[in-house]
Amino acid sequence: MNPEYPIYIPSKGRWESLLTVKTLEKMGVPYKIVVEPQEYEQYASAANKDNILVLPFSNLGQGSIPARNWIWGHSIKAGAARHWVIDDNIRWFRRLNRNKRIRVSDGTIFRAAEDFVDRYENVKMAGFNYTFFAEERGVKKPFYLNTRVYSCILLSNDIPHRWRGRYNEDTDLSIRILKSGYCTVLFNAFLCDKAETMSMKGGNTDELYRQGKKYDGRFEMMMSLIRQHPDIVRINRRFGRWQHLVDYRPFRRNRLVKRGGLKIPSGINNYGMALANI
Repeated sequence: MNPEYPIYIPSKGRWESLLTVKTLEKMGVPYKIVVEPQEYEQYASAANKDNILVLPFSNLGQGSIPARNWIWGHSIKAGAARHWVIDDNIRWFRRLNRNKRIRVSDGTIFRAAEDFVDRYENVKMAGFNYTFFAEERGVKKPFYLNTRVYSCILLSNDIPHRWRGRYNEDTDLSIRILKSGYCTVLFNAFLCDKAETMSMKGGNTDELYRQGKKYDGRFEMMMSLIRQHPDIVRINRRFGRWQHLVDYRPFRRNRLVKRGGLKIPSGINNYGMALANI
C-alpha cells in the first residue's frame, strides 16, 4: 500500500545526500521534493525531475517556514484533505512490533497511520516518533496523545493555523493546535530514522543553528519558543546545551472524538505486512 495523502519534502542545499528521497524511492512511495529556484539544476541532476516542485521565492532567511506554508497551499489546491511534510534527512522508516524496530520496505505504514487518524474528527496533526526514542525494551504505547510531532508530519488542511517564526516550528505548531482544543498523535508503532540535527550540511544548519562567541543558535531557539508560549515552556539546560522544556499536561483534557457512524472491525489488521528476510 501507499499513502492516500501527498508527501512533500522541503529541501535546501542537500542535493548531494537526498536521504529521504532515496529512502522513499527504495520503498516505492510517491513524493514531491520542494526546492528553491536557484538550486533546481543541482536537484534535477540528482533526483527525478518529475518529482521536483520549484518554489516561487528564494533565500528569505526564514528557514523552511515559507516552503512549508507554500506546501500547505499546494496540497489544498490539489484537493487533499491532509498532507505529509517530511524532513529531507530521514534514513529509513520502521515498524515497532514486539519490541523490535523493523525496517519497512513499502509505504504501508503511511496508509495505516492515515486510516487511524481519519477515524477521528479532531486529530489535526500526527506523525512518526524518532527511532532512538523507542528503545527495544519495556512496554511502549502504540502512540502518544497530545504531544509534539517532529520531522515526519501528517497535517489536516482544514485548520486555520500555519507555520510561523524561524525556530522550533514543529513544537510551536503542535502547541497551537493543542491550545485550540484539537488532538495530536505521535506514533510509536511507526518510526523514522532521522539524522541528528546539525550533523549534515545544508538545510537550516548554517542559517539557523550557527554557533559563535556572540551568538548561540540553540539558546535563541529555546528563547523563541519561550516567548511564543511563556505559559508552558521554560528554560532547560541538559547535556551541556540549551533545550526548551514544554509542559504538555494541560492538554490531557483534549479527548479523541470518533467520527459518527464509524464501525471499526474487531481483531488485528496488519495491512498485509509480514516479516521477510531481504
